[in-house]
Amino acid sequence: MNGVFITIEGVEGCGKTTQIARLGDLLASKGYNVLLTREPGGTALAERIRELLLDPSNHAMSPLTELLLYEAARAQHVEERIRPALEAGAVVLCDRFADSTTAYQGAGRNLPRETVLALHRIATAGVWPDLTIVIDVPAAEGLRRASRVRRQDRIEGEPQAFHERVRECFLELARQEPHRVRVVDGMQSPDAVADAIAVLVAGFLDNRSAGR
Repeated sequence: MNGVFITIEGVEGCGKTTQIARLGDLLASKGYNVLLTREPGGTALAERIRELLLDPSNHAMSPLTELLLYEAARAQHVEERIRPALEAGAVVLCDRFADSTTAYQGAGRNLPRETVLALHRIATAGVWPDLTIVIDVPAAEGLRRASRVRRQDRIEGEPQAFHERVRECFLELARQEPHRVRVVDGMQSPDAVADAIAVLVAGFLDNRSAGR
């Protein structure tokens, strides 16, 4: 595939959605063909699964059911939108992807890591981010920010300890895969976060163009 797959990750309220939109605008202004998408979601079917996953009334959903729904939405998303865009040479920017499932369902829900990774392999069918940027903020701060702008969804309503495990998993992934997963300090101003992300992405794209 000729395209580039970049994902933005982090705990609730870290500013992912704002920053991915800014990055999309920046890359489009430089002439890149950009697909901006999100998970769970990105297709009509996956957006319906998103509604099930985030609806606070679905409190009886088991962790395994939750995991399978996320992977089902991802399989549709990859097949219908992400893979075709990458094959067409686009830069795909995705607000969350499989690393979120590793963090939320693996670490947060305490599901076996090997189960989560096995389902990733099935759902993604070999499509994996080239670069992942984690916007890091303390879990309590992220939840505080999120509560200011929207009503809590089913995931945001989990106890703080759940979100602490999620954050630590993202940081662990960055330690394990420093070539792919990069961390940006989300406690900076939004402009400073945007600048840091722009520098990381520009460096990555330059290296890729040079074949490094």
